[in-house]
Amino acid sequence: MQPNTDQRLIERTLLGDTSAFSSLVEKYQGYVFTIVLRMVKVREEAEEVAQDTFIKAFESLSGFRGESKFSSWLYSIAYRKALDRIRKNKRYKASELLEEITESDEGIFENALQQLEDKERKEKIQQCIMQLPEVDAALITLYYFEEQSVKEMVAITNLSEENIKVKLYRSRKKLFTLLQDFILPEIANTNGEAI
Repeated sequence: MQPNTDQRLIERTLLGDTSAFSSLVEKYQGYVFTIVLRMVKVREEAEEVAQDTFIKAFESLSGFRGESKFSSWLYSIAYRKALDRIRKNKRYKASELLEEITESDEGIFENALQQLEDKERKEKIQQCIMQLPEVDAALITLYYFEEQSVKEMVAITNLSEENIKVKLYRSRKKLFTLLQDFILPEIANTNGEAI
């Protein structure tokens, strides 16, 4: 078909003859598909983009002025549609990767980080407990780590209930003093100066 034949088919299409546009599709579908496939690299996507190209061409046909060949105009639509798909795929792949990281790895990462922080915190607490006098360290361990009640601690230590309560109170204060550097380092040591 000659370019003037393309013009006649365009005119017929604009008058409502959809079979005329089908003739244009048949004539150029191989070329459009080849251009798009070389850009998007995936056959199924190339088919979709080629179809979108012809839909856009049909919808915009009244805007075709004939300043260039119909094939050039059609190929420019195909090219832009392929670029749009490539950009969309890049955004999708980037967001998909981000979702993979945020949905699957974020929980694992946060859990691992929390476990590491918990482990470090426990180690610091254990170090500070080891600095307490033996009885104080034992009472803190029994009460907070072994979750023994005061009554159970009476049976274990042979100390009175009142004595255990007083010792626990004093032991907590001593432990807090030892932990201050670990818990609130910015308060305990601001700009290198002790508060």
